[in-house]
Amino acid sequence: MSTVDPLVAATRAVELVAVLTDRGETVATAESLTAGLLSATVAGVPGASAVLRGGLVVYATDLKATLAGVDARQLTEDGPVAESTAAALAEGARDRCSATWGVGLTGVAGPDPQDGHPPGTLFVGIAGPGGTSVVCPAVAGDRWQIRLGAVEAAVSGLLAHLSIGPAL
Repeated sequence: MSTVDPLVAATRAVELVAVLTDRGETVATAESLTAGLLSATVAGVPGASAVLRGGLVVYATDLKATLAGVDARQLTEDGPVAESTAAALAEGARDRCSATWGVGLTGVAGPDPQDGHPPGTLFVGIAGPGGTSVVCPAVAGDRWQIRLGAVEAAVSGLLAHLSIGPAL
């Protein structure tokens, strides 16, 4: 009996793995609020081993610096939930895992605000051959819905970058 991975079914992860495979490119993640959920989603797709290099779970602020390479001064000035942090997480994932693409996720899943940011605040960084960009999608709901929405936003965001070619 085969069971469909519910994370894969809830996202465009199958399409992402297929596009990355066709292009001969790879991806790595640095995840805070999703705590590895993006990597687990991609890994749920058969054939993901050809494209998923690895992932860093950097839930604690200090690990964003020590594991993902986010500048400690930047973390102090901008905070762990910031556009600049998402960009640095994406770049750190890409560089540390030697991947074509890096995705960085940071935000607030709730139920309480964090550092003045309400639940649903989300920053998705994508680093690739042409540079780094960050999107701030609106995500609402409970903790699970926000975390799943973050994964959906990351998968869709990377697919959007892949559809326009190597430049961001």
